[in-house]
Amino acid sequence: MIIAPRIRGFICVTSHPKGCEQNIVNQINYVKSKGAVDGPKRVLVIGSSTGFGLASRITAAFGGDAATVGVYFEKPPAPGKTASAGWYNTAAFEAKAHEAGLYAKSINGDAFSDDIKKQVIDLIKSDLGQVDLVIYSLASPRRTHPKTGVIYNSVLKPIGQVFTNKTVDFHTGLVSDISIQPANEEEIENTVAVMGGEDWKFWIEELKAAGLLAEGATTVAYSYIGPEVTEAVYRNGTIGRAKDDLEATAFVIKDKLKDLDGKAFVSVNKGLVTQSSSAIPVIPLYISLLYKIMKEKGIHEGCIEQIQRLFQERLFTGAEVPTDEKGRIRIDDLEMRADVQAQVAKLWKESTTESLPEIGDLAGYKNDFLNLFGFEVAGVDYDADVNEMVEIPGLVNNA
Repeated sequence: MIIAPRIRGFICVTSHPKGCEQNIVNQINYVKSKGAVDGPKRVLVIGSSTGFGLASRITAAFGGDAATVGVYFEKPPAPGKTASAGWYNTAAFEAKAHEAGLYAKSINGDAFSDDIKKQVIDLIKSDLGQVDLVIYSLASPRRTHPKTGVIYNSVLKPIGQVFTNKTVDFHTGLVSDISIQPANEEEIENTVAVMGGEDWKFWIEELKAAGLLAEGATTVAYSYIGPEVTEAVYRNGTIGRAKDDLEATAFVIKDKLKDLDGKAFVSVNKGLVTQSSSAIPVIPLYISLLYKIMKEKGIHEGCIEQIQRLFQERLFTGAEVPTDEKGRIRIDDLEMRADVQAQVAKLWKESTTESLPEIGDLAGYKNDFLNLFGFEVAGVDYDADVNEMVEIPGLVNNA
């Protein structure tokens, strides 16, 4: 079939297998170009099909020759209907890993559930014995609690007062003001239940109880802080409350791993175009300004550049991992540079529908958004007939 992008709001409901494959090839080539990472050899990535989780799996495999197990929740293809982008990403990654002689298997299903945890534990037991690194990179709008069955839904809201600021419709380029009503206590609790640290803790507890965490094992979850202009809706909002919980959980997990000489970190990463960030008001405008500035300064990074640097320059140097005063790894250091943020603040005030094409990088934002789904990737013939029925070579189950 000929596949074109069909966009609804901040989601593209189609994805392109060849575009996704080329994205994976590009990321693999980047990691290889940066030299070997002296990292772990048996890696579990929870949330492995897109974004930072996918970049973590690629970096571990092609930077450190690691065997990887991926966990994700993606839609398979059907005749005449494309799979989700994460399905095609995983298919391409596992095919390339197998070509390189690397172990790569995966499980598709709800990572919050006890059933998927058990399937992953059984797979690691039978194939790898133990793991040295666990990456936790889940992004989901809802969670069914595995112990109570209660369904929690997250919200993107400020806390305490109405938030009003600029945003941009990145499809049309229209800059406008948006007002968001504050969250109530139940919404805050729901968001923490979905996006906080409890599930990360459950994973580590169950892996440890099964004897699957190697001596000196490391686990890393991903967070974001961001600038003052997004603070009210992000870091001081419901998501920020969940990230506070996630970051506090790192210390709880670290205590649980003491007898293994294990480590637990939260890495604070850079603001990027993801399916999640595209849904957050204000963030698209901020990122379009940020991209313009960081590209002009030659310090722009995407997911793979961030994670490759995290592995090679922070986590696996042989020295103690550098952290901030709250114990977090700061790989958002370039984004948060004083000169970068001062320029963002200045351009923010100047941002209008008319000025944004010149002072921001809305074209770059749109391109990155479409790239997430395998579209507008250089070197791909989008007029060619492609087979949407792609299988994942290392898939152990199919939810």
